[in-house]
Amino acid sequence: MKSIGISTEYITLGQFLKLADCIGTGGEVKHFLQENSVRINDELDNRRGRKLRVGDNVKVEGFGAFTISVR
Repeated sequence: MKSIGISTEYITLGQFLKLADCIGTGGEVKHFLQENSVRINDELDNRRGRKLRVGDNVKVEGFGAFTISVR
């Protein structure tokens, strides 16, 4: 499982996908979420504004599993 570090209280799913190198730009988020499944703490979610906090686990279809940690 790869770790993505944040220095703020939370990060949105759209920002996370960019940090995790799943997408190249923020403009790709909506299309990416329509085409790929994302599980946050074992629940499907496709809201680009979903807030991710330290300790959350994210599984992105085709890209692997990630955990949110403190930077």
